Amino acid sequence: DLDKGRTQSESLDEDLFRDFVGGSGVGAKMLYEKTPRETDPLSGDNPLIFMVGPLTATRVPCTGRHAVITKSPLTGIFAESNVGGYWGVALKRAGFDGIIFEGKAKSPTYLWINDEKITLKDARHLWGKNSRETDEILKKETHPKAVTAVVGPAGERMVKISCIVHDGADARMAGRCGVGAVMGSKNLKAVVVYGSKEASVAEPEKLRASIKAGRAIIREAAGPWGKLGTSGGIVNYEKVGNFPHQNWSLSDWGEEEATRITGQTMADTILTGQYACAHCPIACGREIQVKEGPFAPLEGKGPEYETLGVMGGLCLVDSLEAIAKASQLCDLYGLDTISTGGLVAFAIEAYQKGLITKKDTGGLELKWGSADSLVELVEKIGKGEDIGRLLGEGVKRAAEEIGGGAIEFAIQVKGLEFPAHDPRCFHSVALSYATSNRGACHLAGWSHPYEVSLSQPDIGIDEPHERHQLEGKAEFTAKLQNLMCMFDALLLCKFAQIGGGLKVHHMVDWLNLVTGQDMGVEEFMRTGERIFNLKRLYNTRCGISRKDDSLPPRILTHKRARGKLPPLGELLSDYYQYRGWSEDGIPLPEKLTQLNLH
Repeated sequence: DLDKGRTQSESLDEDLFRDFVGGSGVGAKMLYEKTPRETDPLSGDNPLIFMVGPLTATRVPCTGRHAVITKSPLTGIFAESNVGGYWGVALKRAGFDGIIFEGKAKSPTYLWINDEKITLKDARHLWGKNSRETDEILKKETHPKAVTAVVGPAGERMVKISCIVHDGADARMAGRCGVGAVMGSKNLKAVVVYGSKEASVAEPEKLRASIKAGRAIIREAAGPWGKLGTSGGIVNYEKVGNFPHQNWSLSDWGEEEATRITGQTMADTILTGQYACAHCPIACGREIQVKEGPFAPLEGKGPEYETLGVMGGLCLVDSLEAIAKASQLCDLYGLDTISTGGLVAFAIEAYQKGLITKKDTGGLELKWGSADSLVELVEKIGKGEDIGRLLGEGVKRAAEEIGGGAIEFAIQVKGLEFPAHDPRCFHSVALSYATSNRGACHLAGWSHPYEVSLSQPDIGIDEPHERHQLEGKAEFTAKLQNLMCMFDALLLCKFAQIGGGLKVHHMVDWLNLVTGQDMGVEEFMRTGERIFNLKRLYNTRCGISRKDDSLPPRILTHKRARGKLPPLGELLSDYYQYRGWSEDGIPLPEKLTQLNLH
């Protein structure tokens, strides 16, 4: 309770974990109960919830993750941001499954959790410092092995695309939906955790054997992918029309340009190492160093696929060094790189169309393909200078303020900017973007790999689904959305599926061995469906319906050479019917009864 400056620990009902598992499942249930429709996202009434999952700190592979849940100041609806690293493991090892922050501190504050000892401490000396500086100071003040979750200057100023930065220089981000703004609105600078306890499990010997087998499967299937990181597939995505260009308007960029920013080029030029989140056999994280050129010296975390897509392809910038610099600026200020890249592309197009001028940009000329335009505009967003202040409100609000038809090329769903996967390439991505509970999100369905190579026989997805096939697309998409809800409830990394490694029965086995439950695949998937529908109920209470399950005009009317325009109306009707929702996208009473949601 930040209003009163006090903390308390409480135990939660076991039925809550049985019905919603943990992570964003339990977090969604808490948010639903604590926030009526009129809750202002930046008020003390909006809780900020950090949650881990039942598998966290058990050494199950790919479980170094946690979730942040709140009401989004960017979209005004359900927000969850899932992040890797070591912070969640530290919290579980301190003996906690989650933290709920309510109210607003009278002055800048941070929370220090040292195993069972919990203290609210003065953070006035940290206010205004960037994420890396804050992490370094806090480790000296608390414990050298403590793990931090901090907001940078953007979160302090409640920039609506700000994020929460974890793990210091490794910069693992709770990136989407403006969760950093909610943390900043509470005068909460940081949450620092050190834990030394072992997590308890129901069947330790059986779990140990299952973990050994699971790690081997994941390492064999996805290990090679870790060599190039998330950016290893850029050229293939360019070939099939999944990689975005020029604010989603250009049909093709070219393999030569795309190759300049791919994982292989990174490995050949600026890569110095790779790193992994807790208990991960893949190690997709990149460590880079830029020794020469206009953006040198630069050292630290390398850009991921999404960042390369939105800051590279969307802006037509083919300089790895410039993208790495812009990405690091986002990390230091605490900005979501996906939203930021989309906003830079939007601003360049608005400038080229004459809707904004040098008067708005502080003299900065915005050009496609300009590394300087990218880096300098990111700096302005981070500092809230000139047009950067408006862009920090998100692309939807910025377009409405600029006017002149700018909303036509503001590429977002429900206020959340697109990630770097083109819904014209995969019909399931189009449907998933439109119906995701947090806005445009590739992770809510994570369906594109299942339209290329993956399968999940345990849930009836026996082979890849042809990407532009309409028949069965609604069921295919909904099943994967339900499955991804279980990934986010368990706090299990979705990359464990890469190469066909992780199957649903592995997830069910691990959950049962850790908790002592006897859940089957059918109940497991029904739980995912329950969680997805609960999040939808939260959004319908916020006014969301079919009118909001949409895609931008450019995506529905501007065809790419290697894609097809998504028939969204037909897809939605099939999807609502499969979901047991009304034609307006509202879960029907009989479906809620079936899912025990009342």
